[in-house]
Amino acid sequence: MGDVWDGMVQAVGLILSLDADLVEIAWRSLHVTGAALLIACVIALPLAAFLSVQRFRWRRGTIAVLNALMGLPPVVVGLVVYVLLSRSGPFGVLGLLFTPTAMIVAQVIIIVPLIASIAHQSLRDLWAEYHDLLISMNATRRQRIGALLYDGRRALLTAALAGFGRGIGEVGAIMVVGGNIDHATRVMTTAIALETGKGNFALALALGFILIAMSIAINIAIHALSRTETGGRW
Repeated sequence: MGDVWDGMVQAVGLILSLDADLVEIAWRSLHVTGAALLIACVIALPLAAFLSVQRFRWRRGTIAVLNALMGLPPVVVGLVVYVLLSRSGPFGVLGLLFTPTAMIVAQVIIIVPLIASIAHQSLRDLWAEYHDLLISMNATRRQRIGALLYDGRRALLTAALAGFGRGIGEVGAIMVVGGNIDHATRVMTTAIALETGKGNFALALALGFILIAMSIAINIAIHALSRTETGGRW
């Protein structure tokens, strides 16, 4: 118990002193997840709006598959990306394996279904309200999608924050495709796993505190943006 307490004290000291390794790892985590989130939103949000306004034969099946992919095991995603980016894989010539780019690709695959599913649920309800109006105005499909994305921006931001929360806490896929290389691909989750195994509780706890703080901040932001406390709802 004494070792854990000493580690907590040292962890607080590392955070307050802005330890160089701590800042580097935390910044890399934000960079990787932030880039993955931006790319994922560009893919997922228009897809969610398209599925809301467009009717086609395989629409229900597409939505079902999208929802199912929310539970896709991250380590399997990491394995698939690893195979694709390995030297013997189709994209091996790019030399992206064990780089932040490979980590971003893995995170995009993981969080796109989550963002798209959450966004679709919100935009589907919004489309039910706007359907008659937009049809009567003879709006094109692009205009309908644009109207939904604009008026549903608060719900879409909530979906994006949920995706960020999923991405920042990812470890399995990141470990597989990134390799946890010091000063190159080491992020908070992989560093916590490594430092805990080495018995370096100070750095592991410091990174854990930062990760927890980020998770709390994300949940507070989602709560504030969704305004669940208004209208007698909680």
